[in-house]
Amino acid sequence: MKNNDNFVLRNTWYYALPSNQIKPGMMISRIFLGEPVLLVRDRDGKVSAMQDICPHRAVPLSCGRFDGQEVECCYHGWRFNSGGRCIAIPSLVEEQQMDLSRFDVQSYAVREAQGNIWIYMTDPNNPQPASEMEIPVIPGFDERSLRGASLRSRSVSQTDAARMPTHQFVEVVKFPCFVDHAVVGLMDPAHSPYVHRAWWWRNEQLHEEVKQFDASPYGFTMRRHRLPANGGRLYWLIGGGVPETEISFRLPGVRIEETTINNHRVVNLTAVTPISDTETEVTFALYWTLPWVGFFKPLIHVLVRTFLGQDRTVVEKQQIGLKYNPVLRLIKDSDMQAQWYYQLKREYARSVAERREFVNPVKGQILRWRA
Repeated sequence: MKNNDNFVLRNTWYYALPSNQIKPGMMISRIFLGEPVLLVRDRDGKVSAMQDICPHRAVPLSCGRFDGQEVECCYHGWRFNSGGRCIAIPSLVEEQQMDLSRFDVQSYAVREAQGNIWIYMTDPNNPQPASEMEIPVIPGFDERSLRGASLRSRSVSQTDAARMPTHQFVEVVKFPCFVDHAVVGLMDPAHSPYVHRAWWWRNEQLHEEVKQFDASPYGFTMRRHRLPANGGRLYWLIGGGVPETEISFRLPGVRIEETTINNHRVVNLTAVTPISDTETEVTFALYWTLPWVGFFKPLIHVLVRTFLGQDRTVVEKQQIGLKYNPVLRLIKDSDMQAQWYYQLKREYARSVAERREFVNPVKGQILRWRA
């Protein structure tokens, strides 16, 4: 792998944060791709995002106040609506007419679906409009059905129900690495017996894996297959049947794993968001149709934290060697998904720069490896 792969994709959607982290009337300051962003949810429940810097004296707007409609800077009281438009400069006297639009704050396109908030990060040198089609949505888990499941599990008001997140479980972990190493590490099929040592997941005995992969929108998909006995032990305990799994990946860093157990589904959405060149955020959201899985949330929390913690620990160790800027040697077939990721990333960047249609470089094939 060459150093010219070491860039962050722009003009695409990234995972921002779980919906339940920002209530009506709240504002949250975050960093995405090295940019300070202020997310706000207005009184009506709509989420918006703007640059978290006042254009007057550069004080973060998050240091001020948000009344559910306007953000007020703590330094001189400049006010901005939730879309970043400057609507008031208190120090101006009546005869000092001024075009306030000169002081608007940069805004970001934001979309919310299935308990997830996504933000569109443009390229300042080549901005392109946001596309609704690029927001990952998991079929079969609409707002109404998941809200109904939550309402059956506990007594809540209709207003509370309207604000409920639609995933039943979410975990967020920061990885101390550049985004590519988090993405490649999470899709790596051969590290499990060495990184994830646990009786409930897999044993240390290696066996051959043979999987069919196909190109899919902005990525690739591992075709549905039965989980082996050792890999499906945890799912068997939860669902009581033989699990089958399909795994898809799409740019910029979204992995969706759907496991069916009898007539039920368990779907994991893992989204990777670059914070800076040395820090990446990994969000693990879980959806299910099994009506009683909610009782095991404390156990699921422990297992997911352990699993992601093991990935984080090995990535942390990886940073020791990466300081010396080595050339990374990728092999076939176990590293093919990593190679596809870099090919997809380069092609997407070229298609954006050339303002042309994206052409998926992935070709369907069977991959074999031992794990």
